[in-house]
Amino acid sequence: MRAAQRIAFEGVIAASIALAALPCLAQTTGNFPAKPIRLVVPGAGQLDTLARTIASKMSESFSQPVVVENVAGAGGILAANRVAKATPDGHSVLLAASGFAISAALHSNLPYDPRKDFVGVSQIVIPTTVLVASPTLGVKSVKELIAVAKAKPGKIIFGSTGPGTGPHLLGEKFRLGSDINVVSVGLKSGQTLIETMTGRIDYCFLPLGSVLPFLSDGKVVALAVATPQRSPVLPDVPTMAETLPGFAKPIGSFGLLAPARTPRDVVNQIGKEVARILSLRDVNEWMQQGGLVPAPTSPEEYDRILHAQIDGFAELIRIAGIPIR
Repeated sequence: MRAAQRIAFEGVIAASIALAALPCLAQTTGNFPAKPIRLVVPGAGQLDTLARTIASKMSESFSQPVVVENVAGAGGILAANRVAKATPDGHSVLLAASGFAISAALHSNLPYDPRKDFVGVSQIVIPTTVLVASPTLGVKSVKELIAVAKAKPGKIIFGSTGPGTGPHLLGEKFRLGSDINVVSVGLKSGQTLIETMTGRIDYCFLPLGSVLPFLSDGKVVALAVATPQRSPVLPDVPTMAETLPGFAKPIGSFGLLAPARTPRDVVNQIGKEVARILSLRDVNEWMQQGGLVPAPTSPEEYDRILHAQIDGFAELIRIAGIPIR
């Protein structure tokens, strides 16, 4: 009897402890954010500007600082690993670029699991990448570029920002889809643009924001944009899909990721805030000029999009014969 009473007493104590913990759990998620939020960014340039735009607006809404932390290097792996190992409470999030999905497809021994160690918060934008050609090449369209490349197999030079980068994989997608034989040369982003303007590189894929200042004076020629729809900034420039239907879907996007096991209500709260920010007129105007297409999603949809991007990059890397690292 005493044993039974002791077991019953211990059960009451355990239940009391569990009940006492419930208000604390509710407070943890209900009072989010309880401290500054760390927005980890795997690079500089346009990605950093996007992060600071979101951080500024989010800080006003959440009444807590949202601090941008730049962690460059290793194609975004260092930044992703920092968030993967962070406490899953919503106070550490990753601004993932295309490099996140590329690394997942290109590396077999990452320090994190790109599918299991993160949860999607929201897709943010689809960046506009432009296929530009050197004016010395004398082409005005994708069809003309393909024709020249087929007339001079192995003579046309395609510039990229190095093997396995987004511009390189877009170039490989173009090469495979058009069945052309071209030479790939890897350079830094700024060098690629300069070499294309001078004619030492025949064509390349670059972000709209970086090439826009050089289009009006003819220093480079815009042949197509690698997005589903034409850009409002370049309404007369066709999409790649208008010539090659395989480019109907974007090859990458920017979005927010949180550590796995982050409470769902916190994830939803951040995601809704992202959608609100993207609806603001000043944010929309800035994004449009930079070639960024707002595309917020639910957390579940972003998970599906990101996993599809990983699968797509993996297939492209396999077909192109790029070695897995």
